[in-house]
Amino acid sequence: MKTQPFLRSFVTPAALCALGFLAAMAAILQYSVRTFIPGSLEAGGFTLANFAALMKPLYARVFIDTVWICFLTAFFTLIVGYPLAYALVHVRNRLAKSFILITVITPLFLGEVVRTYAWIIVLGNNGFINTVLIKLGIVAQPLQFMFTKFGVVVALVHVTMPVMVIILAAALSHIDRNYERAAQSLGAGPIRAFTTVTLPLSMPGIIAGTTTAFAWTFSAFATPQLIGGGRVNMISNLVYQLGFASFNFPFAASLCVSGLALVLIIMALVGVAARRLESIGPH
Repeated sequence: MKTQPFLRSFVTPAALCALGFLAAMAAILQYSVRTFIPGSLEAGGFTLANFAALMKPLYARVFIDTVWICFLTAFFTLIVGYPLAYALVHVRNRLAKSFILITVITPLFLGEVVRTYAWIIVLGNNGFINTVLIKLGIVAQPLQFMFTKFGVVVALVHVTMPVMVIILAAALSHIDRNYERAAQSLGAGPIRAFTTVTLPLSMPGIIAGTTTAFAWTFSAFATPQLIGGGRVNMISNLVYQLGFASFNFPFAASLCVSGLALVLIIMALVGVAARRLESIGPH
């Protein structure tokens, strides 16, 4: 009985946050089916025209670009993050382990805007990369990294990297090293032992990390806004443009609802694929 007040102290704030979240979602949902009145902040009557307008090539392209950028970000974050997580778990030298951990975790203590401005300095025409390439004589003119999908993906990979490494490291730390030793004792080399034992057993962490990176990137705003410069639009940037530039709140709300529905559908499909992938490794 004494534990009930203690549990209520956690449940009550969580319930209030859930109610606030549901109220906000209900407000967005009702705005999404209202008519936009030009020159007025008030919405009109009931309509489904906002969702029908999403089928236009301009808006459909933004959805496709958003999903593609999120996929590329999750993929390259996994490619870069897996070796870091593997080294973080298996390196025995404490100094090296601490260096990897600090390098990976430090971006979490910086705001997304700060990290994005840092990438502007690196990727700009007069930035670090172009300056080095020109001085080495590799290129004669600056390469265009800014205002491209490449630049947006690079910056987003940096944003999602800490979470990916933490999730993968947690998964790898729970794998018994004796499995690899047993595979090597049966004649498997280090690479084959990794691909046949460690990689399949870490599949739950891979799935969790990639889905988290994908969902996190889907709502990115500051990075595509600053790095993309209006030439690379994601759903969040389009919502901002319609809501705060055109004051078309109903259509912006329909974009939010459609984006949420799209994420839920993709996560459901990933969940189906995840159950099949997890069956690859032994249990």
